[in-house]
Amino acid sequence: MSDLQELYQSVILDHNRKPRNFGALDGANRAADGKNPLCGDEVHVALHVEGDTITEVKFTGHGCAISKASASLMTAAVKGKTRAEAEVLFARFHALVLGQDAGGGKDLGQLVVFSSVSRFPVRVKCASLAWHTLKAALDDGPIDVVPSVSTEA
Repeated sequence: MSDLQELYQSVILDHNRKPRNFGALDGANRAADGKNPLCGDEVHVALHVEGDTITEVKFTGHGCAISKASASLMTAAVKGKTRAEAEVLFARFHALVLGQDAGGGKDLGQLVVFSSVSRFPVRVKCASLAWHTLKAALDDGPIDVVPSVSTEA
């Protein structure tokens, strides 16, 4: 394994073991649930959007290391971004995990750790689950009350 691959693996394992922005979000005004029926990964993404800016984002759920690390890194990447910026980031990340990002994700910060996912097509859904769920939360519009979500299997 190359030094770069080892670094990428250690970042993914760190975010899996100690996910950032994990937990319920009081005051969320947008939310969505995502599930990968092929492997059982589940994620709930909750946002607080003020105007056009994502001021807070958290996730709950369970899944493989790639799924949980992706959700963790995603929350850090989109916090403080406008909806348009988050959508551009979503498109770039999706292209990265599909192996279609011309720059190889080099300008995506820590998200570049998912650049090798494209070599494992079954893992693309793991890496992109939280991102699709974020997009659904943004597309569904504001909600009055965020329902509680069980993270039990």
